[in-house]
Amino acid sequence: MILSGKEIVKRLKTDISIEPFDVRQLNPNSYNLRLHEDLLVYNNSILDMKIENKTTPLTIPKSGLLLEPNKLYLGRTVEYTKTHNYVPMLEGRSSIGRLGMFIHVTAGFGDVGFEGYWTLEIFVIQPLIIYPNVEICQIYYHAIQGEFESYSSGKYQKNDGIQPSYLFKDFENKNK
Repeated sequence: MILSGKEIVKRLKTDISIEPFDVRQLNPNSYNLRLHEDLLVYNNSILDMKIENKTTPLTIPKSGLLLEPNKLYLGRTVEYTKTHNYVPMLEGRSSIGRLGMFIHVTAGFGDVGFEGYWTLEIFVIQPLIIYPNVEICQIYYHAIQGEFESYSSGKYQKNDGIQPSYLFKDFENKNK
């Protein structure tokens, strides 16, 4: 079961928090999230899962920023979300997809109890100029059935900005 837009509004301040919230971004069964002006790009063209891959920050000017194909950009949402008792999911808006832009490579699935900004793995098929604060994706909520434990990973929970991959920490933990 997916929550309707009206049900999302009913559950604000209890099971769901979206800050800031603007009713104009509400859809029949989702809520549009906006692209923050900050981006990160990896410094190296070859990435290694076992090490921390360094990044460089970029800022999207109001006049726009040209994204290049075959390059991964990490962005984040303007909105900070908290979800209890539902599974948050993220998808690109169809208008964004029709421009050949992906907003997540594989990480559109959230966990019950997630709290933070959503890091976006942005990839374009052809050169595309993007702008800050554009409604880039939509969050929707699935009901969960059965007993569950809320998300508590220290890697991504309660983040304060864009988060590059912390997969290297899994390798470090296995070596302890």
